[in-house]
Amino acid sequence: MRPAMPALWYLATFWYNTLGGRTTWRQVSYLTWGVLQERVMTRSYGATATSQGERFTDSQFLVLMNRVLALIVAGFSCILCKQPRHGAPMYRYSFASLSNVLSSWCQYEALKFVSFPTQVLAKASKVIPVMLMGKLVSRRSYEHWEYLTAGLISIGVSMFLLSSGPEPRSSPATTLSGLILLAGYIAFDSFTSNWQDALFAYKMSSVQMMFGVNFFSCLFTIGSLLEQGALLEGTRFMGRHSEFAAHALLLSVCSACGQLFIFYTIGQFGAAVFTIIMTLRQAFAILLSCLLYGHTVTVVGGMGVAVVFAALLLRVYARGRLKQRGKKAVPVESPVQKV
Repeated sequence: MRPAMPALWYLATFWYNTLGGRTTWRQVSYLTWGVLQERVMTRSYGATATSQGERFTDSQFLVLMNRVLALIVAGFSCILCKQPRHGAPMYRYSFASLSNVLSSWCQYEALKFVSFPTQVLAKASKVIPVMLMGKLVSRRSYEHWEYLTAGLISIGVSMFLLSSGPEPRSSPATTLSGLILLAGYIAFDSFTSNWQDALFAYKMSSVQMMFGVNFFSCLFTIGSLLEQGALLEGTRFMGRHSEFAAHALLLSVCSACGQLFIFYTIGQFGAAVFTIIMTLRQAFAILLSCLLYGHTVTVVGGMGVAVVFAALLLRVYARGRLKQRGKKAVPVESPVQKV
């Protein structure tokens, strides 16, 4: 029996296949990862009645731990589970790893020179740059309705984040240097997901992609930590505080699980859909905060949620109509008439 409202049916199907399936677990992994990261970076370890303890401040060491565990998980998965024959040259993974490192550096440096609204608008508007980068890297073509829905999602998420997310009191003014760094962050980040998407043309699995990218990410991160002299200090801090070691391990597990779903999403649905999901994650995080801590959602924020929902509805409806037209275009042999 055909559903009475095809648009809602397509939306439910899209939610199950992308947001409702593996991607939902990715959202859970990264929301947990965010909570743990805040605990590790903002609270003291080893505090006693006579001592305030000490804080861990080197986030790059945590990044290394995340990537090492992800490399181990991907390596064991490749060994224990049957994988397709690997045909991609290993050096091609280094491009995605290097662009990921550069995008992270540009992002953190840009936070020092741009205001909070500028940060929100940039992060919420990454979908269209990712689509444009896809035309350059993998020669992808997008329909006009895909650009329209991407723009509506960016506008809706921006409305919600700007109205519901409190602006930090120490938010700096936006400078030209900050805008350049922000543009670099968007460009490198758009390249990373599209390059990974293009690598899937070699018919590899998501865990093979995960292994290759994390292998070079570990090399780049270890080189950076050795240059700064922070690798030994991070190891000593872990030895002094077993609680920190447990938190860092759990943080790495969440990151590795999130990476599994990231590479699966890119391989199955492409870089543009992955970026839309990542953009929506920011809204999910703030909405979860509103539900847990009783923050109110403003009228503008509610309108933003409505715009996002309408854009998703339009996107899946248009895609469903396109599939229906494709099926109708397929010639069907006429049945033989009986005399």
